[in-house]
Amino acid sequence: MSELDQLAFDHAPMGLTLTENRIIRTCNETFAAMFGYSKEALIGQSFRLLYGTDQEFHQIRDIGLEPLRQSLPYTDERLMRRSDGARIWCRFRARTLTPEAPLERIVLSFALIDRATTGPQLTPRERDVLLLLAKGQTSKEMARGLGLSPRTIEDVRARLLKKFQVKSVAVLLARFSGHEAGKGAR
Repeated sequence: MSELDQLAFDHAPMGLTLTENRIIRTCNETFAAMFGYSKEALIGQSFRLLYGTDQEFHQIRDIGLEPLRQSLPYTDERLMRRSDGARIWCRFRARTLTPEAPLERIVLSFALIDRATTGPQLTPRERDVLLLLAKGQTSKEMARGLGLSPRTIEDVRARLLKKFQVKSVAVLLARFSGHEAGKGAR
């Protein structure tokens, strides 16, 4: 990479990274600054470093794999964790270089959505339900998997709709997948 190419990469207006099997192989300065690390501290690290819990890191892994297998980009919005423990709300975009094994080598971009770096505050339960909604699970399936009653899951779903000021789960999920149609329908 020429010096000019490296300069453009490092100072792009969004965080960029290349991962192999969820390990950061390279990233730009913008990405490192967004998460409060130096580039050197991130390279070779698992993406787990940027998630709040092991459970969240493992649950989010399979979201978006189907479009990537079809050589399509994937976009969503997610809460990530900075080095100081603060949560940031990001728009995440991914494109795989290996559609047959999407996570083997993937290019990711991150852009802050909420400059205050707080983003919506989700409880661990709300995060679990949101991730399972994105996987297409019903309230009964979620209840079984989480060891809760379907009524509890319905209460959490209602809280999510209210918190994000949307009228349906479809609109909520559209918002998180980055589809513009879902953003206007509040």
